[in-house]
Amino acid sequence: MTAVYGDGPPRRRMFVTGDSTVVTRSVDYLPMAGWGQVLNLFLGPEVEVVNCARARASSKSYYDRGRFQWIMDNVRPGDYVVISFGQVDWEREKGLFTEPFGEYQEYLRQMVRLTREAQAHPVLVLTHERRKFDAYENVQRFLHIYPMAMREIAEETCTPLVDLYAQSIEWWDRLGPAVTRELFAYLKPHENPTANLKGWDDTHCRSEAAVEFARFIVRALRDQRIVPAHWVHSLDRMDFTTDEIGWLDTDTFNRLTKERVAPVPESARIGADT
Repeated sequence: MTAVYGDGPPRRRMFVTGDSTVVTRSVDYLPMAGWGQVLNLFLGPEVEVVNCARARASSKSYYDRGRFQWIMDNVRPGDYVVISFGQVDWEREKGLFTEPFGEYQEYLRQMVRLTREAQAHPVLVLTHERRKFDAYENVQRFLHIYPMAMREIAEETCTPLVDLYAQSIEWWDRLGPAVTRELFAYLKPHENPTANLKGWDDTHCRSEAAVEFARFIVRALRDQRIVPAHWVHSLDRMDFTTDEIGWLDTDTFNRLTKERVAPVPESARIGADT
């Protein structure tokens, strides 16, 4: 059944792809959160966020395992597909690694093309930079080549781009090493001692940073007129409850990790003859 709001048009859905920096976390990972988990905080009832991001996903593994195909099997004309990869693609592990100006771009190009064929709206979101500083407290550009490659695809395909990467560099540079530590998943003495965390983490963020990422992304969607302005709200709100942040119970998290996959047609596989 098509979801509606009031007597208006069908409710749009925003399918979100990505990796562990985007995924909706379970309570086992408190206080860690992904920005896809909290996009809905700034969007009204006109749009439903469907966060399909998965931990340890590169563009290649996400697509080849059928997670993007599941979106294509469920997307409707007028929906949105947010595409954000780059945190994992550099890892030289079979099934994960992609060359930034090779396979990585091929997968992005394919996702954009299939989204448009489904009459939906693709949106590229650059991943945020990691918390890495040199001896002089300058932010290091650890991931920069993947954002460069995604920018090139956005220009080539005329796809809207949200530059979370540049914004994160500006934030980390302004805040410095000590304050940024408070935004990443460093456990404090009183926090969640049984959490599935290592206690320190310069890649994944706490909910405070995830909310700021989501705020920036939704504001960019509005300002670039990717979504109607009246869909956007609460951009000035600063305090959100634990329930609003929306950590999943463990069983739901595990179920969703296994679900939302579909067989990729041979003709749609990267490298297949067309």
